[in-house]
Amino acid sequence: MEASPNDRLHFGVMGFGCEHYRRRCQIRAPCCNEVFACRHCHNESTSTLRNIYDRHDLVRQDVKQVICLVCDTEQPATQVCSNCGVNMGEYFCNICKFYDDNTEKQQFHCDDCGICRIGGRENFFHCKKCGSCYAITLRGNHQCVENSMRHHCPICYEYLFDSLKDTTVMKCGHTMHCECYHEMIKRDKFCCPICSRSVIDMSKTWQRMDEEIESTAMPSDYRDKKVNKFLSLFS
Repeated sequence: MEASPNDRLHFGVMGFGCEHYRRRCQIRAPCCNEVFACRHCHNESTSTLRNIYDRHDLVRQDVKQVICLVCDTEQPATQVCSNCGVNMGEYFCNICKFYDDNTEKQQFHCDDCGICRIGGRENFFHCKKCGSCYAITLRGNHQCVENSMRHHCPICYEYLFDSLKDTTVMKCGHTMHCECYHEMIKRDKFCCPICSRSVIDMSKTWQRMDEEIESTAMPSDYRDKKVNKFLSLFS
């Protein structure tokens, strides 16, 4: 029995790709005319070049040509291979030239961000002042900082706006990677690395400290040293 055209579309789904994405195509980088599995593979490759003048990032929207991994046909960037008829990505964004077979990520394109996000459009909103998409639970429930996502994580220094890692918004409105935030807390650092404001509610801690100081008879200079030592945990 001959396979239906619909069966052909999904042939090889999740069977190709790289460590970043499952997809059935490679991209030709217009900046250097080299072929890579995805833009992250390109950027990682060029970041290791010894010649700093050759280091560069691929602009996703500039990709024009892709190579189907099922039939090895190079062609303009579209979802369906013009030669063998497979989807080169179950999800495809014609703006970002982005392909991904793993649709469980619930990819969607945000016009305001200008890039594709994951997690389902209904679960996010775009904060125009912060300049990025945030979880719907943060609508009206976060401190806005202009373009807060358009900078590097203050811990690992990876650019946050299009990072593949989850990010968190601190009480002060500044952002960082979730894993970097938890590592910071594990190391007893409880203030934002950018503005030094507390990232957790410290009111009960300050209250306990005040009570301890008031109930302990000690020379004033010793008390000051103890207070300063405690405060150093948050600097």
